[in-house]
Amino acid sequence: MTKHIIWDWNGTLFHDIDAVVGATNEIFKPYELPELTADGFRAVYTRPIWVAYERLLGRALGEGEWQLLDDGFHEHYYRLSEVCLLAPDAERALTDWTGTQSLCSMAPHTHLVPKVDSFGITRHFTRVDGLVGATGGEKATHMSAHIAAIGVDPGEILVIGDSVDDGLAARHVGAKAVLYTGGMTTRAELEETGLPVVDRLADALDHA
Repeated sequence: MTKHIIWDWNGTLFHDIDAVVGATNEIFKPYELPELTADGFRAVYTRPIWVAYERLLGRALGEGEWQLLDDGFHEHYYRLSEVCLLAPDAERALTDWTGTQSLCSMAPHTHLVPKVDSFGITRHFTRVDGLVGATGGEKATHMSAHIAAIGVDPGEILVIGDSVDDGLAARHVGAKAVLYTGGMTTRAELEETGLPVVDRLADALDHA
């Protein structure tokens, strides 16, 4: 039985795909690559994110190149994401769930907390965790620390996210997961995980 939901932020509760694609196009302008669409971005997206960048370039990143790209991405992303909104039924899903819930994101913690608060939804969460330190890695270790902090049995947790990485992190900790198509991963790739896939966040609650 599910008692607790762990939500992902970017691409799940926060509908920021346009900002992600826009920022990615900005940082790759010097490389003279064709401009990405949302579908084009989804076709190469994976975590860790530097692997997606290497897919775009068709080569390994050079010394110091990842840090320059990551810094540039966040600079453009923060600007472009100012106009992004919550997913269409995010507030309904948060309100409808009667158990406890928390937020575990790969976004920098210092940016995540005020952004969540700006939408007036912080009250729904027992804990909000973003990354402290380096960005761009995989989610499993971060989620393990999050679950240790909230003190909930993983067998009673449902993870809702938009990426394969969310599903892998849930499996790593022994939680259930539902994957949502509104973010950065294609439906086909989500379905390859064998996990339930939904087009609406409200439908994810059916799997709790």
